[in-house]
Amino acid sequence: MDILSIIKDKARALDRTVVLPEGADERTIIAARQLVEKNIAKVIILGDEKPILDLAGKNNLDTAKVEIITPAKSSDHKSFSELLFERRKAKGLTMEQAAELMNSELYFGAALVKTGKADASVAGAANTTGKVLRAALHVIGLAPGINTVSSSFLMTLPEFAGEKNKVFMFADCAVMPNPNAQQLASIAASSADTMKKLTGVEPKIAFLSFSTKGSAKHEDVDKVLEALEIFKKNNPDIAADGELQLDAAIMPKVGAKKAPGSTVAGEANVLIFPDLDAGNIGYKLVQRMAGAIATGPIIQGLEKPANDLSRGCSAQDIVDVSAIALLLKD
Repeated sequence: MDILSIIKDKARALDRTVVLPEGADERTIIAARQLVEKNIAKVIILGDEKPILDLAGKNNLDTAKVEIITPAKSSDHKSFSELLFERRKAKGLTMEQAAELMNSELYFGAALVKTGKADASVAGAANTTGKVLRAALHVIGLAPGINTVSSSFLMTLPEFAGEKNKVFMFADCAVMPNPNAQQLASIAASSADTMKKLTGVEPKIAFLSFSTKGSAKHEDVDKVLEALEIFKKNNPDIAADGELQLDAAIMPKVGAKKAPGSTVAGEANVLIFPDLDAGNIGYKLVQRMAGAIATGPIIQGLEKPANDLSRGCSAQDIVDVSAIALLLKD
């Protein structure tokens, strides 16, 4: 069974609720129908009721099986506005501004997740990544011990070293352009958590570089080494090593030669790239040249799940990301 099918089965067993803030987008309605018909999740759709009902009728969505909420008309609007005001008043946000922001489906959806009325939010089909993440950060905030929001990709290779459907996690490939050592360690911590929750596999983390164990000297290598030290101090029970070149991280014979005695070299399943250039290029190389299935970006580091989508996404992408997001809740 492929990893996405496993994830959907896990989500189905949890019987959780996803909020889809972009109810005016037809892809959202199609995804909502699939989510409820396949019993993957309960669904809340946000937006003006009439357009949603029109799209539901066009796409055979049984509206009795979903909840439709117009934020400005909701009985939760006032309390959600107060929640946002309390969180952002130190930044100069007024109560009037908070109430206006809570008319936004993105902010209202994040508030549903923050207050436990939904388990995850999934948006981005009709909104930019910046807007989706801003609402999530303002309302939900970062997870304890995490200092940056980041992303990861589940990369499923058809075959690797004799193993079929081999799964790796790559991070960060979509959010943080040039993380410092503290942020890189935080990205690794979030990725370890994501790997364990989605696959059930114990993470083995490689902090990647163009150097392995001192083979080169450079300030970029120093950043990776500092990140590893921070990570190990904060996460002593998670296997991690660095700095490692890619081949030393995933090829046992190379790892044994270049990093003898390492508990990770040659066996890494979570690859932490030193910057966004490397991460984005790396995942696309593996996707396009090795035929890997790239599942993501998976937004991580938030206190509760809120995931982004590509504006070119399909309804199926919304279904897949919803199942993933629901598994990321503690």
